[in-house]
Amino acid sequence: MAAESSEAASPPHGAAYFGAEVRAWRTHQELSQRELGEKTTYSQQYVAKVEAGERLASPEFAAACDVLFGTPGMFARLRERAAQRGYPEWFEPYVRLEQRATTILAYSPTLVMGMLQTESYANAVFRKAHPRDEVEVTAEKVMRRLKRQEVMKVESPPLLWVVLDESCLRRMVGSPAVMSDQLAHLLRAAETPHVTLQVLPYRSGAPASSLPLVLLRFGIDEPDVLYVESPVSGQVIDSAGTVADANVTYDRLRADALSPEESLALIRNVMEEWTT
Repeated sequence: MAAESSEAASPPHGAAYFGAEVRAWRTHQELSQRELGEKTTYSQQYVAKVEAGERLASPEFAAACDVLFGTPGMFARLRERAAQRGYPEWFEPYVRLEQRATTILAYSPTLVMGMLQTESYANAVFRKAHPRDEVEVTAEKVMRRLKRQEVMKVESPPLLWVVLDESCLRRMVGSPAVMSDQLAHLLRAAETPHVTLQVLPYRSGAPASSLPLVLLRFGIDEPDVLYVESPVSGQVIDSAGTVADANVTYDRLRADALSPEESLALIRNVMEEWTT
């Protein structure tokens, strides 16, 4: 079933992979969506959303499918993998590289980068970008974003160096309380020796780049790569010339930014403004 469904549809992300497999087994058993819903104690609308990849099925639904289709643990395991692979197809190559990088250099011109977001901040970002998503869909997206932060909790984490435009501190995302908590989280992160934060202040003038960028380094045996993102897709670039230009741009951003100590002082000040 798995080979047939993947060849036919080539789903773009984890929830869609799971949904395509449910559809394949349902049609093989000659069941309608309504009948599948009745046999698993879910509604026809729920089954339709799962099959369309609009939401990741619950663990209970996966277990019910295993019982109904006689596939011991297959749907449960598939659901677990789907939760881990739930990124858009164009983002998955970057996530795999991010997990191997020895150094992550990031520039955030408008929003705090995902690796440093709190749960409430990430939720507010996704709700604003995708207001029609169901709450469960947003929760899955937030979960995957927070899961990426686990790379910073391993025994030998990468060096994370982030330049934040001052607007990241002052643009209200969610609420004042969300912002205060987010800035407190930045301060806690900066206490670790492998995280360095710099703020690019308004007074520095036009930035060397108006777009976000991430540079990943892997050591002397593997070349650096650049990751850039648009509103609809992202791209990993390994062209030596393009990556070299991006490194120069990043150096200019760091040169215009406040020192790490001055940056943390500004973050503290702005955090206090959000609490008043």
